[in-house]
Amino acid sequence: MIRVRPGSPAALGAHWDGEGTNFALSSEHATAVELCLFEGPDDTRETVRVPIRERTGSAWHAYLPDVQPGQLYAFRVHGPWAPQQGHRFNPAKLLLDPYARAISGSIRWTDALLGYVAGHPEQDLVPDPRDSAGALPKSVVVEAAFTWADDRPPRTPWSDTVIYECHVKGMTMRHPDVPGPLRGTYLGLAADAVLKHLRSLGVTAVELLPICHFATERVLSDRGLVNYWGYNPIGFFAPDVRYATGRLGQQVTEFKTMVKRFHRFGLEVILDMVFNHTAEGNHLGPTICFRGVDNAGYYRLDPTNPRHYLDYTGCGNTLDVRRPQALRLMLDSLRYWAQEMHVDGFRFDLAPVLGRDPEGFNAQARFFEIVRQEPVLADVKLIAEPWDLGPNGYQLGGFPVGWAEWNGKYRDTVRSFWRGDAGQLPELATRLAGSADLFGATGRPPQASVNFITCHDGFTLTDLVSYERKHNESNGEENRDGNEHNLSRNWGVEGATDVLHILRIRDRMQRNFLAMLACSLGVPMLSHGDEIGRTQHGNNNAYCQDNPITWVDWHLTPARRDLLEFTRAALRVRAQTPLLRGRTYPGPESNPQPAELTWHRPDGEPMMPEDWGHTHAHALAMLLREGSDAILLALNAGGRSRPFVLPALAPAGRWRELLHTGQAEGDLSHGSVTVSPRSCVLLRFEGAG
Repeated sequence: MIRVRPGSPAALGAHWDGEGTNFALSSEHATAVELCLFEGPDDTRETVRVPIRERTGSAWHAYLPDVQPGQLYAFRVHGPWAPQQGHRFNPAKLLLDPYARAISGSIRWTDALLGYVAGHPEQDLVPDPRDSAGALPKSVVVEAAFTWADDRPPRTPWSDTVIYECHVKGMTMRHPDVPGPLRGTYLGLAADAVLKHLRSLGVTAVELLPICHFATERVLSDRGLVNYWGYNPIGFFAPDVRYATGRLGQQVTEFKTMVKRFHRFGLEVILDMVFNHTAEGNHLGPTICFRGVDNAGYYRLDPTNPRHYLDYTGCGNTLDVRRPQALRLMLDSLRYWAQEMHVDGFRFDLAPVLGRDPEGFNAQARFFEIVRQEPVLADVKLIAEPWDLGPNGYQLGGFPVGWAEWNGKYRDTVRSFWRGDAGQLPELATRLAGSADLFGATGRPPQASVNFITCHDGFTLTDLVSYERKHNESNGEENRDGNEHNLSRNWGVEGATDVLHILRIRDRMQRNFLAMLACSLGVPMLSHGDEIGRTQHGNNNAYCQDNPITWVDWHLTPARRDLLEFTRAALRVRAQTPLLRGRTYPGPESNPQPAELTWHRPDGEPMMPEDWGHTHAHALAMLLREGSDAILLALNAGGRSRPFVLPALAPAGRWRELLHTGQAEGDLSHGSVTVSPRSCVLLRFEGAG
């Protein structure tokens, strides 16, 4: 026997108050809900099943005075099995709590997880009677108390922000200065050696690949692979247990400890949130949480045939942000991570899904309006991946004020320019100057543009200059997966080589890309390990590789150490140069803003309209001025050295080199500099006084 009291519907999930635990589950269409308690080392023994009899609106709730932190639990939800009407209730299937603060482990794949009878002639129309408890991990009641003490979020201004996208496990699995038991964990990522490395780079924020509890797809598991990136969520409140050191429920405390240590080093923590779909897949996928709790309340169903899902994600389903239950889940999740876990921002995967009305993407959609008005989220950073797989899914520049966006046009343009493609100068100039064409019309500053060359998805920086074709054979899909449009160049040999002149140009090209990030208006983002030459050996879709292919190799050869020092120098120059961090778009000479921007030919003359049309031109200079301060970025993507005449500025002064990626020659005091092939130079003008 166990004591049961009515409890409260106010807070969904399981909440221990120091004496007992309140449980609340939202299901609009359920007819009955049962709370199941488990114990034992294998979490398969159901010891108590408690009918939840109290219902307030769509919330089912109960208070159990005898339940304490560490308790394993799950739900069984009763209701109609009517796939044609969008309902897939099956009480034989144990269900995770959508609001679970911790989950005990990984799914053990079996057909018992399917809500329907696999192989039946009518496919998913016949419910499966098998109990799935033995295959499903369990939700965990957690102790929320934590000593934050004097923790203060850095609140780094967007104009000073430098983002470092990284994977919790991949960053430390091969790090020699992280203690063995901590490698691959939240605590390992917060080790002094990692934090000091990030600080030495000039990074101000880490953007973590998804850490919300996720599932490895069955097709990957059957091939002996895992979902390494984590873009297959099943627990939007639960830090994944795979990155904890071991003890049940410890992942919450260890995640908080990580955030606290990052803040102590002045670093922000941004989470990659996957609110567009869940790990339950399409109508033939497993029943492990939302599908069994209230399929029609969480998912976007096909209005012409509710048996099927609308799929704007390529993952089989789409969470329906228009539905009250799904919308509340997302907003409660954001509040939880910001308020209880002290994270500093969010990057939203396939973000157009969040603004999809029946007519298409809407920048004034309800989700965006509520987030804008939510006090808890007022100071957090919001970043959109501005594309999904639905109709008109490319929405770069279309998000509301207050949002930044991954700028895919910046990535593609800079890659194209440095590999020598024709006709890139007009587009390149626009991207270097902050992409006002995308963000300026809606009143957003240059910092709305998150500029990146590489990210987790695609080639690493080293591979970008070493491979012209993807090499994804280890993924088990016969190299059919991954993007074919990489805008890469191998400079003579596909993959690794000992040919010295190829190694030199590859090194120079990596420096060019890093210099561009440092010298462009907007917010630069590095991908982890690019600063030390990380390679995935040509795999541009390493989502399923949890092994040395994706783990950062921290062994520093002389060449890798030089690249690291260059990255530090480039970001240090950015931090020390206010003109590169302007909060407004620079204006032309005829209509100057706080900063004045002009473009110049190598002969020092201003670019004229006809100059922009020279499709085979590969050299350009950007001059930024504000008062007596001025910088000049000279770019030469051509195959021969180019002399640049330096613009004459008043009052008198001299030019000084801040950064170069190749070999800069010439007498700056006489007004010229020669930029070697496929390289760039950054100069600062210093007044004579």
